[in-house]
Amino acid sequence: MIHFLTGKIITKGENFAVVENSGIGFKIFLTSDAIRKLPDNDSPVKLFCYLYIREETGLELYGFLKEEELNFFGLLNSISGIGPKTALNILAIDRLENIMAAIIENRPDLLTRASGIGQKTAERVILELKSKIKLKTAKILTQKLDLDTEVEEALVGLGYSRRQVREILSKIPSEMTKIEERLREALRFLSKR
Repeated sequence: MIHFLTGKIITKGENFAVVENSGIGFKIFLTSDAIRKLPDNDSPVKLFCYLYIREETGLELYGFLKEEELNFFGLLNSISGIGPKTALNILAIDRLENIMAAIIENRPDLLTRASGIGQKTAERVILELKSKIKLKTAKILTQKLDLDTEVEEALVGLGYSRRQVREILSKIPSEMTKIEERLREALRFLSKR
């Protein structure tokens, strides 16, 4: 029904943004990463949208910066037992390519990092989606995810916030393939803050 929405940002919350279009303010739920990437208030924005009809509460809009994220959200939401909030939590784990790689490489342990996703649900997501998605670099990406998980745990243990660490890890070049290199680079980025 609604594929995308353009307008200007009115306000941003922890898990949503309000976008004004033709005098109407649309509340759109987003991942925290997408909210961080949105422009400042009163700036123009284009969000790809998924309209979810909930019997109890009415209509909800879920937004994405890229059309690929919207399409993947639709796949997740088609799985029995996975609602839009859970699907959004899965997308909040990491970049889309990394999540797809975890599914292709049969890695439920990486999916269980999402809030509300246990081992059985992660295995069901893999079973349902593995044949529906393609990604040539899946093996390389899951190896990088493993390294980044170790670096993340080490830095969280040192007192850094998980959100801050994940943001920094996304900036580290993928050519750095050793845990020591990635940890040293992450600490270098964090020391500049």
